[in-house]
Amino acid sequence: MRNMSTDNDDAGGDQTPEGSPPALVKSGRGALDRRALGPKFRERLDEVIRRSGLNKSAFAKVIGIDRSALSQLFAAKDARLPRAETLAAISRTQGVSLDWLLGLSEDDSLAAEVAPEVAIEERADRADDSRLLEWRREAQGAKIRYVPSHLPDLLRIPEITEHEFAANVRPMIENRLDTDRETLELTRTPQSDMEVCLPRQRLEMLAEGGGVYSGLPAEIRFKQITHMARLVEELFPAFRMFLFDGRAAFSAPYTVFGAKRAAVYMGDMYFVLNAQAHIEALSRHFDSLIRLAEIDARDCADFLRKLPVKI
Repeated sequence: MRNMSTDNDDAGGDQTPEGSPPALVKSGRGALDRRALGPKFRERLDEVIRRSGLNKSAFAKVIGIDRSALSQLFAAKDARLPRAETLAAISRTQGVSLDWLLGLSEDDSLAAEVAPEVAIEERADRADDSRLLEWRREAQGAKIRYVPSHLPDLLRIPEITEHEFAANVRPMIENRLDTDRETLELTRTPQSDMEVCLPRQRLEMLAEGGGVYSGLPAEIRFKQITHMARLVEELFPAFRMFLFDGRAAFSAPYTVFGAKRAAVYMGDMYFVLNAQAHIEALSRHFDSLIRLAEIDARDCADFLRKLPVKI
């Protein structure tokens, strides 16, 4: 959390004892109530001390306060925050972010401290999704919410991938095929938890050979649909796919990687959202798509098997 200050952190110095007001902490996220943050800070501070392997006297010395001041932070009737310079010292000496210390982020790394709320991640090639794969690895164990631009990458057969990315050079297509395989393997791990939402009309278009699937032989389209049905059934319940009516709802393609970040797909770039409020907003949008779903995850494999493939 950058540019953090307290109401008493002025040029004349802060004589406020540890664990007492001022009432607000100012950050890039706006003014925050110190008392509201206190309980989470106390929990995180206890974790940091345990990680350090130091006793409380030694830890207090490292962060530049005395043992009694540290004890105050745990003994105060109302859990409150220390002065700004003490928070900064804990962050600096223990290698954790201020946002994590205050319970505003689940990422404890200092790298999270400087991550912009919105960033643009450009791609060298439309078929290059290596960055998405990296973010999925980082989010393993957390719920991943995924609205694909076409078919879910981990469910595609090679023939479909080659058709969708036919305009790309062969090495990039090979790279994309590898990424699809690795994503599927990640989804098969015990800690995987992924939900996918897409309009059912996209699958109907595949079966009919319309739109981007125009020109694909019926046997390849049938093979893709059969492959998807098998995987949707095999991977359930760790992988859950919901189908909504594309006439009733719209969504740009995006992925929410747990509480870490979200990425909105823009063709040759991603809008990467790191702010907790933005991530939560996209998560709520995704949940609204699930509520609108006509085909539940339990019924998705049957829906796929009953799709009539146009010859």
